[in-house]
Amino acid sequence: MTTPASPTSGVQLLEVAPEYAGQRIDNFLRTQLKGAPKTLIYRILRKGEVRVNKGRIKPEYKLQAGDVVRVPPLRLSEPDEPAPVAQSLLERLESAIVYEDKALIVLNKPAGIAVHGGSGLSFGVIEAFRQLRPEAKDLELVHRLDRDTSGLLMIAKKRSMLRHLHEALRGDGVDKRYLALVRGSWPTSKKKVSAPLLKNNLRSGERMVEVNPEGKEALTEFRVVRRFGEFATLVEASPITGRTHQIRVHAKHAGHSIAGDPKYGDEDFTREIRELGGKRLFLHAHSLAISLPDGGELRLEAPVDDMWQKTLERLGA
Repeated sequence: MTTPASPTSGVQLLEVAPEYAGQRIDNFLRTQLKGAPKTLIYRILRKGEVRVNKGRIKPEYKLQAGDVVRVPPLRLSEPDEPAPVAQSLLERLESAIVYEDKALIVLNKPAGIAVHGGSGLSFGVIEAFRQLRPEAKDLELVHRLDRDTSGLLMIAKKRSMLRHLHEALRGDGVDKRYLALVRGSWPTSKKKVSAPLLKNNLRSGERMVEVNPEGKEALTEFRVVRRFGEFATLVEASPITGRTHQIRVHAKHAGHSIAGDPKYGDEDFTREIRELGGKRLFLHAHSLAISLPDGGELRLEAPVDDMWQKTLERLGA
């Protein structure tokens, strides 16, 4: 690769390295042109100012190794100045790492921290890690967790690992399991919830998901872990598909909403759990098994936080 753009750059010629083969040109430019707004990138693509091998291309063009991308002169913000993330949060996320090698980071994400900036947030986990690991130029989220969900989150440090894990997520190469505290007594016989999910964007910009025959196929497997009388059940949920808010909506659909869920929960149940000290969404990605590119397997588990643990102790008392 040629060097990334400086704040004021002339015409740049970027040669596509093998690890970027298959990536869309718009996404490639977003990673290469640090500080360039998306609107600017799409404008120069739409106007035909970006050329690949001297020809015009569309924003969905997929790059090939050896392609030469011509970028017109741009005025960019300083690429080496990441959005400042509070030192206390950086330390908290650094200490949350449960696994790291040259291609992958897995952390036990605390509840209440978004995985990326947006919707009024200037930063999230990925922006913080770009500040923590400035030498890793290709840091990308492998998947997402809702802001209020805690647990195992994967961040790829290399394009090759990102591609491998995306392929694994589409197949059966990743086993993700969540713990959820739900209302009522979950029947032992109810091992699966299969219900199509349709995503709606409200006028406020908020995303809501509902069970709808016109939605996408979705399947979650459930297993009872512990009962708290007729009041609540701790279950393990394994999403076979990966739809937005899938576990939360499927739990509600089964008649057993998750404690602390502001969108799909039961207000009375949530209030009673809060009175026990449980002031969070009780959904935690606790177990992860992934196949690695070398044929090996990585298995990880992440403990719940103190608030979760103490709430269950009070429930069981």
